[in-house]
Amino acid sequence: MFAVISDRSRQIGVRVGDVVACDLNQALETGQTVTFDRVLLISNEGRVQVGKPTVDGASVAGKVLGAFRGPKTISMRFKRRKNVRKKQGHREGYTRVQITDIRG
Repeated sequence: MFAVISDRSRQIGVRVGDVVACDLNQALETGQTVTFDRVLLISNEGRVQVGKPTVDGASVAGKVLGAFRGPKTISMRFKRRKNVRKKQGHREGYTRVQITDIRG
């Protein structure tokens, strides 16, 4: 069974047992169950359901494994001969979720 879920601004293809990185949610704690209601597509044994925009009555459940931070990205602003230099780093926060069930 395969599903495509929408997590805030990203679409993620998942199967049962997959570990995915979702956008950081401070309210979630390790071991807590999370439910994704916005299921865009479900494929089950050759039968495909495509939502318009979501599949009615479908949901994906997962268990929170913990929070982590992604790789550091560095942005740089520079103007030659003007003594203008600005270097800034950023690390995005993510929540690691293991998919336990796909209903639909």
